[in-house]
This record gives sequence, structure tokens and C-alpha cells, in this order.
Amino acid sequence: MKHKTLLLTLLIIWLGAIPKILKAQTSNTKQTIVSIQGEKFLINGIPTYQGRNWKGYPIEGLLMNSRMVQGIFDDLNPETSGRWKYDDTQKWDADRNTKEFIRSMKSWYAKGLLGFTINLQGGSPLGYGNKGWINSAIDTDGELRPKYMARLERILDKANEIGMVPILGLFYNDQEDLLKDEAAVIKGVDNVIDWLFQKNYRNIIIEINNECNLKYSHAILQPDRVHELIERIQSKTQNGYRFLAGTSYSGGVIPQENVVRASDFLLIHGNGVHDPSAITEMVSKTKAVRGYRPMPILFNEDDHFNFDKASNNFVEAVKAYASWGYFDYRMKGEVYNHGFQSVPVNWGISSPRKEAFFDKLEEITGGLKKSRRP
Repeated sequence: MKHKTLLLTLLIIWLGAIPKILKAQTSNTKQTIVSIQGEKFLINGIPTYQGRNWKGYPIEGLLMNSRMVQGIFDDLNPETSGRWKYDDTQKWDADRNTKEFIRSMKSWYAKGLLGFTINLQGGSPLGYGNKGWINSAIDTDGELRPKYMARLERILDKANEIGMVPILGLFYNDQEDLLKDEAAVIKGVDNVIDWLFQKNYRNIIIEINNECNLKYSHAILQPDRVHELIERIQSKTQNGYRFLAGTSYSGGVIPQENVVRASDFLLIHGNGVHDPSAITEMVSKTKAVRGYRPMPILFNEDDHFNFDKASNNFVEAVKAYASWGYFDYRMKGEVYNHGFQSVPVNWGISSPRKEAFFDKLEEITGGLKKSRRP
């Protein structure tokens, strides 16, 4: 009888300890939390790049980022999938692409990169334009494709471990028309947010769609209504937490009032903005939109470089206290090592242009030599 009583007591103690063990495991694996305070981003309650200034300009609170949208890329169209083959194997491999992405993340972080944009529908694997490929983690009915989400989970887990903030884009304008109707779009949004809650992520900010003002077939993804999806995401909470959300506009375009009022942060693009001084003007105009209140302003796509010049789009964004995002694709005559958007991607710092960006990033931010977990 005493033996049975002892066993029962130990069982009760063990069962009582299980929730604490699970909670400890969760806190260890899901430890990066992003938040916003005024115009600043915070990670785990501490402003990013804490105390950092560069040439008299504050860096604290910014979220320097890069467009890395192809991290979970695949092509479900058998007529076009063969064009993405790796030279060394002569075939495309979606899992290899994700694995090599993850392998490079610490090197980006060490140079000062805290954020990266990754999109569930990618971006043009040629840099610009669409030629029939099918690349979407969301199917025609708004359901999530398990293989895509498994690859995404690996990337988000690594970002969480290191201390990075993925800017998770949901839709891309050359792929969203694959969804059959508005109900499927809404269902897709709900499914993604439910999935993120299920995985207990707290290091993600949401970009509803890339460049909402360009070529979207579903009205709810167009400028006049996209705020409805921002607000839908904001209305969803779990354990007192909700995801931060916004959307982006094409190069040089200033956000509309409805989006400014609804958003937690504002995403603008520098593509087509050839004069660096116009970057400062974009930030000023964005702050002048009716409904603006102090919130972060991020460039999360800009294909201008000139990092060796005293003035360039990156520098002028910093001077205006706006985060800046590097957009690099493989240009005419360039090879595999060039670009972060052209598939197949070399995710390493593998070209002179990439090196110039990351060196400038390190100069401005001071770098982040130690990841959150070695």
C-alpha cells in the first residue's frame, strides 16, 4: 500500500510539473518578441541598436532589413519549374534553397541585419515580371500548403533563435490572382494568423501585400480596401498578444490615409527614386498624411546602391530616421553569386554589391557580432 501511495504521489507531482516544463521549453525556443514604442522597434523590450548613433544620426529603434522573399520558393508549374535548376545538380531543390537561406542568416545578423522580408508568394524570380510560374504557400481556396509552411517554420524558428524580425508578406501581385475569390483571400489571411498563433511566434510583423497599388485583381488587396485586412489581423488576439501589421506601396508612392490610420508601421519603397534627397522627402510626405501619428517608417525595398558615395538612398533614409531595406536581384550579365531575389539564390554575402551593402550596414549599425544563441 505504501509503495502504491508513493507511486501515486510521484505521478501527481510529475503531472503537475508538465505545464511548467512545457512553458520553459516554449520560452527557450520562442524568446524573441518584437514590439513598437512610438517610432522605435524594440526586441524583448529593448530598442534595437540600443544607444547607437552614426555621424550624429540616431540608429536606435530602426529595423535595417533586406528583401529575401524567395526563402521558401518553389514552382508548382511543371512547364516553368525546370528553369530554376542549380548549375551543380541541374535540378531545382526547394529544401536546399531554404537550408542555404538558414545557413546564411547568422552572417547577415553579424553585420547588423535585424529584419528581412519573406513572402508567402515570393517575388519575381527574375527580379521583375511574371512568366507563368506558380509560387504560393496559399492555394486557390485559401488553404495553406504544408510543404511551404514547413520550410517557413524552419526560417522563422532560426530568426527567433538568433533575434531577427521577419517581415512576413502574405501576397504578391503576380500570384494573388491564383486565389479564386475574395473569400479565399480572407480565409488565407485567417489561416496564416492562426498558424502563427499556433506556433507561438512573437518576432513577426505582417506585410499584407507587396506594393498594394500595383496590379491586384482582388479589391480587398487594393489601396482603397487593404486596410480591412490590416484591421482584421489586428482584431485577432491570443493570450493578450496580436500581430503588428501594415502593407507596402511601389517606389516613390506615399501611403494613403486609410492605410496610415490603420497600420502599426508604414512600408514605403525606394525603387525608381534615383535622387537620394527624394528619400528624405518621401519620409516627410508620409508623416504629413492625415492620420499619421508617431510610428516606424520602413523602406523594405530599394534597388539603389552607391554605398561608396557620401549620399545614397540608404544614408538619406537613416538621416530621416527611417529604416532601410536592400533589394538586390541578378542583373543582365551577372551570374549565380549575384542578387538575393533571382532564383536559384546564393544566400551568402557572395558578390561585390552584397559586400558593399553589408559593410555599409555594419558601419552604420555597429554590427551585431554575437547572435542571441551561439
